[in-house]
Amino acid sequence: MGVIQPVESKDLPKDSNFLQSALWGAFKTRFGWQELAFSVQGEPLLVLVRRLPGGVSLAYVPHPLSALTPERRSLLGELADDLPKYLPAGTLAVRYDLAWELPMQLKEWGIPRARKAAMDIQPPSTVILSLEAEEEQLLQAMKRKTRYNIRLAARKGVETTLEPDSFLQEWYELYRETAERDQIEIHSYEYYRSLLELSRAQGADGPQLHLVSARHEGDLLAGIIVGIYGRRATYMYGASSNRKRNLMASYAVQWEAIRLAKNSGCVEYDLFGIPPADDPEHPMHGLYRFKIGFGGRVVHRPGTYDVPISPIRYALFRQVEKARNFYFKKLKKGRN
Repeated sequence: MGVIQPVESKDLPKDSNFLQSALWGAFKTRFGWQELAFSVQGEPLLVLVRRLPGGVSLAYVPHPLSALTPERRSLLGELADDLPKYLPAGTLAVRYDLAWELPMQLKEWGIPRARKAAMDIQPPSTVILSLEAEEEQLLQAMKRKTRYNIRLAARKGVETTLEPDSFLQEWYELYRETAERDQIEIHSYEYYRSLLELSRAQGADGPQLHLVSARHEGDLLAGIIVGIYGRRATYMYGASSNRKRNLMASYAVQWEAIRLAKNSGCVEYDLFGIPPADDPEHPMHGLYRFKIGFGGRVVHRPGTYDVPISPIRYALFRQVEKARNFYFKKLKKGRN
């Protein structure tokens, strides 16, 4: 008997791992994925499978095995060996998005054939803010400029609000404005609407999404979507206006979300994604400076790795994927 056994999706973890939740599995099935649920030595595991052209598939495991430690390092290799027997015929590879804050050489973890994926799916680096201090202590732990900007927004009359679900359409229009300004790809409105709808349908047992806005004299200046699951809050999506940027509404709305998370019983707030280093030449350097300004701990993770099942077909897929990534990140973006 292997280390994994199939289970029902309702048995997926109900703790703090948003990407391993039953909500995330149900959500992804609406957009072309198949969800599979397993138990790995008693720990639930969500696996997503995507059909690709040519009758092949790719399996994806986001942030698995949160309890994995160096003492259990062989478990990852055993999982990689056992999982393919439960996947559809024609699966090219299993893609693992590794979340552990551990120095990793995967050959030492029992997976000598693992390869770094052509791109990371989830951001490998992030900032995690502990919420166990009082609000004034949280403010004092921030960078001075961040603390100043939060207070400036309040002095200038920026008002933050926890919004109803009907706010999503207005938020999406602002998100489109943000995407055009920052040259980023976003999903359709239906994508975010479905995620919100499923969050409400699953009730208190699953992740809950919250919409937070910042306005000035009726003008919507910033809005974010925050997920709360167990004792962790995650900043998922953010939008900001081109207008009145001197009022620092993005700082105000983020601080309101942090306060919401703390008052909801969360002990940490994940700002979810920064560039790997404080590099002024990086196109997202402004985002780096913004997020680290709230204090917290910078976390670097190994990122995304592929374990090929069909090496030859996987090699072809990898070349196609690299060419596609080059087109969207270099050529297409450069033309905008």
